[in-house]
Amino acid sequence: MDLKKKAKELVAQMTLEEKAKLTSGASFWSAEGVERLGLKRQTMTDGPHGLRKQTATADNLGLNDSIPSTCFPTASATACSFDRKLMFKMGESLGEKCLREEVAVILGPGVNMKRSPLCGRNFEYFSEDPYVAGEMAAALINGIQSKGVGTSLKHFAVNSQESRRMTMNEVVDERALREIYLAAFETAVKKAQPWTVMCSYNRINGEYADVSRKLLTDILRNEWGYDGIVVSDWGAVSNKLMDIKSGMNLEMPGVQDGADKRIIEGVKNGEITEEEVDAIVVKTVEMILKAQEEKPRSRRTERDDDKDALEVAESSAVLLKNEEGILPLKKDEKIAFIGQMAKKRRYQGAGSSRINPSYLDNAFDEAVSAGLRVSYADGYTEDGREVRQELIDEAVKLAKDSDIICLFAGLPDAYESEGYDRKTMAMPESHLKLIEAVADANPNTVVILQLGSPVELPFKDKVKGILLSYLSGQAGGKATVELLTGEVNPSGRLAETWPKRLADTPAFESYPGRGLNAFHRESIYIGYRYYDKAKVEVEYPFGYGLSYTTFEYSDPEVDKLGNNRFNVRVKVRNTGKCAGSHAVLLFTGRKDDGIVFRPVRELKGFDKVMLEPGESKVVEFELDERAFAYFNTETNDWAVEGGTYVISAGDLKAEVEITGDGKEKLLEEKMKKLPSYLHPSYPFDVTDKEFELLYGKELPADQRDPDAPFDINNTLYDIKDTFIGKTIIKAAGGMLKQYDKDPAMRAMVEAMMFEMPLRSLRMTGTLTYNRILGIVDMANKKPLKGIWKLLHK
Repeated sequence: MDLKKKAKELVAQMTLEEKAKLTSGASFWSAEGVERLGLKRQTMTDGPHGLRKQTATADNLGLNDSIPSTCFPTASATACSFDRKLMFKMGESLGEKCLREEVAVILGPGVNMKRSPLCGRNFEYFSEDPYVAGEMAAALINGIQSKGVGTSLKHFAVNSQESRRMTMNEVVDERALREIYLAAFETAVKKAQPWTVMCSYNRINGEYADVSRKLLTDILRNEWGYDGIVVSDWGAVSNKLMDIKSGMNLEMPGVQDGADKRIIEGVKNGEITEEEVDAIVVKTVEMILKAQEEKPRSRRTERDDDKDALEVAESSAVLLKNEEGILPLKKDEKIAFIGQMAKKRRYQGAGSSRINPSYLDNAFDEAVSAGLRVSYADGYTEDGREVRQELIDEAVKLAKDSDIICLFAGLPDAYESEGYDRKTMAMPESHLKLIEAVADANPNTVVILQLGSPVELPFKDKVKGILLSYLSGQAGGKATVELLTGEVNPSGRLAETWPKRLADTPAFESYPGRGLNAFHRESIYIGYRYYDKAKVEVEYPFGYGLSYTTFEYSDPEVDKLGNNRFNVRVKVRNTGKCAGSHAVLLFTGRKDDGIVFRPVRELKGFDKVMLEPGESKVVEFELDERAFAYFNTETNDWAVEGGTYVISAGDLKAEVEITGDGKEKLLEEKMKKLPSYLHPSYPFDVTDKEFELLYGKELPADQRDPDAPFDINNTLYDIKDTFIGKTIIKAAGGMLKQYDKDPAMRAMVEAMMFEMPLRSLRMTGTLTYNRILGIVDMANKKPLKGIWKLLHK
């Protein structure tokens, strides 16, 4: 069936009312249909590392119980596998689960950049590097969509923080926007064509994402050739009529408060045209038709998915330290498992991606099942918020009576979550004091870290081993034991840099922003791009990861295929005594500084191979001109500065000559005035004047004008001192009590409620758009107008 032709035919038969209806969701989790034309409502559910389909008792905020589903490791873990085939396989599993549950679109993956370790949602994102994020996302999307199920690539764009995420203005220069924050989306769109792309809440350079025609049409559709629909993040719509003009197809969730009527009125009074509505709706109808196509019945079971979750966890863990070969464990050793996370694992993040796992293992039980001589002590309380000396003393006593200690620690649930950012890179004091005391009592200590983002490691030199599992999903307990015992050889490599301390990070002075704006002063220098250029010593570099075997690179070959295109081959040999998988990472970079400031190196290829002892394989890459390009802000296009470039993999390096286009000369005078970017300092420091020159226009005011009237884009926090604000906050406090037994969820909901714009309160299902306008009137000291609107939906 020609879906495009069929969609146009169906839209031509629709009334304006039916078209308007299709621009909004039907409910919290379903897109609208037109029954008389055979178009059914389609279910969307949260992901992205499992299916979070809510039960029939779903709440209006989409936070309550969901059906049991396989919980895979989160993206912070899976990125470390550097394994596209594994991501495709995980995608197939997720797609099959969607088929069994009659879900049309799973919301994910997320490819936002890890600008700072503090982002509360970093566990849900892949990397600080756009190449890794784009490639891994494309593989996952292709796996899911191979089953006839759609995905939602999110959050488009520049959504790298949770603090005030719904209103924050991300002030970012065009080069950083294109080279860092949009590049992963571009790769995923071009290589996988997700059914939907989800626009983010935030503003980008003064404009909300949902109304940015530059992002949603000019770049996404016209430049990248995107052919799916753009769906709003839940409650992200700032202007329904402008959405139609920008290219935003579907507002979610459906709240039935007159949004359709505003579309109809907009057409009738000439603010938008029916042809513009048609263009938006046709794409949505195409998606519905695609979802309704007959699909093979899933033959998989939850048990099959569970096996895949174990494989992903095994392949994603990173061995950070193995002094004196303390690992693998030996079965005849007296082993102590210390720390509550050995039994009550931190296996996923808090927030909208929280999966109800089909089963949940733990490392202690799996160690017992594996026949290890293992004993246990708590060490700390589950929430980790207070130091309990009696628990530490008990652990120390056990440590002294053991040959080796496996100490489980990290970040408890409430420390990192969707909705808010961390304030520090420190682990809980209760965990740190436990590690220090146990390592003093027995130096044969291995720390197993369960967390979603880097932390400071003051104990690094006091312990002999560190195994990083990140958030390893429901099967992470068994995976951890298999990795500790050597049944599985660790093969993960870090997809993000682990800095020594928070103050070393390039965005330290500007993240997450002190007022209305998040100023991206570091520009393209996030992650290893900064640490390499400024020569900053880090705890563990991007791409780091140990194995129980050793690998040797040799015989590099580079063949020119055409203008600035190359075939690169590297031989990898397993020189150790056990089999193991290894990811080869390929970088490019200029040999010397050019006119345009650039990172020392950028990842442009990776591949993973499995090698038996003594076995060799040749890993092959193709590099095109884009692998050497930068974004030229004068021509508004990608450009290449000629000269000698270095291609590197491990210790191997090869030089190639690149033919340039000369367009860097258009930027030469400007570059001379940007010394902080040509040679970034440590700590990173740039003046307002220099950042403004890079940004290309005057920087926006960072504080709200106290005399300005409130509007629907103000937050509950903004109006907290008004009578109506105090009234709503008091009511919200009562609603929050239902989350008292779940501190992480309570913190997320509380942050979301206070920081969301007033217009997003429509999601509660009780406040219509007109009533929200009434709240605004009340906040602006217009009580009669406000009360009238509050009494009339």
